[in-house]
Amino acid sequence: MKTHFLLDPDVVFLNHGSFGATPKPVFAAYQEWQQRLERQPVHFIIHELWDHLDHARQQLGDYVGVPASDLVFIPNSTFGLNVVARSLPLGPGDEVLTTDHEYGACDNVWHFLSQKLGFPYIQQPIALPAGSADEMVAQLWQGVTPNTRFIFLSHITSATALTFPIAEICRRARAAGITTIIDGAHAPGQVPLDLEAIAPDFYFGNTHKWLCSPKGSAFLYARPDQQALIEPLVVGWGWGDGRTLTFGSNFLDYTQWLGTNDLSAYLAVPDAIKFQEEHNWTAVRAQCHTLLTQTMHQIGELTGLPSIYPANNGFYHQMATIPVPQLKNTEAFKEALYQEYNVEVPVVVWNGRHFIRVSIQAYNTPQDVEVLLEALTVLLPRHRSE
Repeated sequence: MKTHFLLDPDVVFLNHGSFGATPKPVFAAYQEWQQRLERQPVHFIIHELWDHLDHARQQLGDYVGVPASDLVFIPNSTFGLNVVARSLPLGPGDEVLTTDHEYGACDNVWHFLSQKLGFPYIQQPIALPAGSADEMVAQLWQGVTPNTRFIFLSHITSATALTFPIAEICRRARAAGITTIIDGAHAPGQVPLDLEAIAPDFYFGNTHKWLCSPKGSAFLYARPDQQALIEPLVVGWGWGDGRTLTFGSNFLDYTQWLGTNDLSAYLAVPDAIKFQEEHNWTAVRAQCHTLLTQTMHQIGELTGLPSIYPANNGFYHQMATIPVPQLKNTEAFKEALYQEYNVEVPVVVWNGRHFIRVSIQAYNTPQDVEVLLEALTVLLPRHRSE
């Protein structure tokens, strides 16, 4: 599979989780959309673009298990949270509950709005190593109060790569009258998605990570009964009395048309879905998970540190955060991995503990893992804190 990607062959790339990587045929389709735009921009944008977007949304809707009318394309997951969070009627007396595993940029959105609007943003601790799905739900629910109006959490976390039992959390929240907002940045392409079965109120996810579409492609889903809450983050032609609906609903009009923009990355999403279908991605994901599990065990044997995940499957998939000894300087350690061994892998600091986060995608091989293990064997003694 490595030959299908544009990645530098001299780099041991174990960091798919940060920005993804796009296969050559998908990238070629993306560039073809850009060329079609440039050959006749006026005709393409006014007369062709919207039908192509409808088709792309239909393909994506089928992939994630919801009607195309209930999702829109957005540039990235952080953008999606801004659309939702800035639309919510929040003020003093309301509470937003989350965990201590959330992505920094998304935390910033809530901290910003909390300071501006005066509502508490509650970061409930979820212990590691994780115990069970029931224990995770119980720990989260310790933060629920009569003032909890919204629960925000990741489907798969960025820092700890932990998969939360979001279907059960969404079910329990709905029974309690609490609205759920799920950050699915790492889920599409890494795990099968059926959003109607999960039943969140709002869900946003990147397609440019594990689905391998071009950079700057993501989606926002809103349940039909919640779509009236959404306000335009950018006010443009999609808003206004007496307008002609471009997409057929305020939810789509408010969020999809942000002015002149290159939407080629969105239009290439069906090509990314097709690429993975053609290469039996269910089997690819299983092989990646097996290699990742072996990698975790080997690093654990090297460091003597236990995994942060339960032994049973379902808490990690193609990305795992693996404990390492405390380091003198995490940036220096990461730089040494890259400069001395050409290993691209993130070094994570979470709750004062140090980890590396290893992603295994279709292009990774056991030889990539061997290089990582050699690098850790040499560099950890040099960089560990006394």
